Amino acid sequence: MTAQLIDGNALSRQIRAEVAQRAAALTEGGHRPGLAVILVGENPASAVYVRNKVKACADAGLHSVLEKYEATMTEAELLARIDALNNDPTIHGILVQLPLPGHIDDHAVIEAISPLKDVDGFHVASAGALMVGETGFKACTPYGCMKMLESIGMKDLRGKHAVVIGRSNIVGKPMAMMLLAANATVTVCHSGTADLGHHTRQADVVVAAVGKRNVLTAEMVKPGAVVIDVGMNRNDEGKLCGDVDFDGVKEVASWITPVPGGVGPMTITMLLVNTIEAAERAAAQRA
Repeated sequence: MTAQLIDGNALSRQIRAEVAQRAAALTEGGHRPGLAVILVGENPASAVYVRNKVKACADAGLHSVLEKYEATMTEAELLARIDALNNDPTIHGILVQLPLPGHIDDHAVIEAISPLKDVDGFHVASAGALMVGETGFKACTPYGCMKMLESIGMKDLRGKHAVVIGRSNIVGKPMAMMLLAANATVTVCHSGTADLGHHTRQADVVVAAVGKRNVLTAEMVKPGAVVIDVGMNRNDEGKLCGDVDFDGVKEVASWITPVPGGVGPMTITMLLVNTIEAAERAAAQRA
């Protein structure tokens, strides 16, 4: 068996085309969707991520505002800027690129963003809405993973066992909640889990999201399982790779996401989806 690839680039193009149509309809009605992206400091990786997000907005017909600040910006100054954007009717989504300089409290900044504009899905209100099944914004990376599962006919996971490797607030925990909402039976594994392979070998779906190369190898995968690789690492040759031993696991799994070209492009795509949803809600309130 050789696994079929879940092509994140192709799925992203499809979803972004739908986003562009929704953006055009909103703009025609006088409600052009707007996203503000804030970058503090000179982190090279953050600069690349931000540039890709701004370009994706422009390509989809969204209005984007990129605000760059020196690393010396104070927390009070950043919070004041977020407050102003919260009250700006032309801005429907606010994204503060993490990590922030050490003197700024990430949590305080995230909580300062209005839940109505929290298109990253990191606010406590967004996490709480996901937990109890209410309307809110979903964290973009696990949201993209769910869309990838839907694309291969796995929207309803009733009777399926899903294992999430990782318990971060950004991926692991919201991933588990979304899988539960899709009726999967979910196990969350992490650094304190004994015998990781014991759990993954029982899984119909495995999501690896710990940022560690080869955390999942072929002998740890149930034949025919679906494997979603959220990891982003570099191998000994400096090339991008995920958390999964791709060459080995693809000979056991039925479906697998590549790195690059898998989950990565879906994360930015779901940011656009969240921003469109925020703009549509705001337009409905003003109607």
